[in-house]
Amino acid sequence: MSGGGFIRLPGGSVVVALSLPRPPHGARAGLYDCGCRVRVLVHAVNRQRALTRLRNLGLRSVYLRGNTEPPTPDEITAVLHHPDGLVWREAPDDDTESWHPIRALLRPQPARPAVETEPAEGNERPAA
Repeated sequence: MSGGGFIRLPGGSVVVALSLPRPPHGARAGLYDCGCRVRVLVHAVNRQRALTRLRNLGLRSVYLRGNTEPPTPDEITAVLHHPDGLVWREAPDDDTESWHPIRALLRPQPARPAVETEPAEGNERPAA
């Protein structure tokens, strides 16, 4: 289960904070398949819309149960100042790590170029 919470802002919108397992794909997939967690912040009109934004990005089993870990004032400031309103960071307890846009977490791995192999002996075609 993910830990998280939300806070309602004076304008009526909400900021939802969730601690989720790091997705198995992304820019650094090989290093972080160990079950590391990320802290994700979403700014949206309501809680349901915030969770829908995450589900539409491929994080399908995202639920907010309770309000055990609401966002801190620093986290609220970070998500409000980001143009997408959706940020994450690897070490939730480390205040020195900066927040990253969500596309950096969900970036697909670059395709590996196919290795050309030379034809084996005996399979060579005669020159025409």
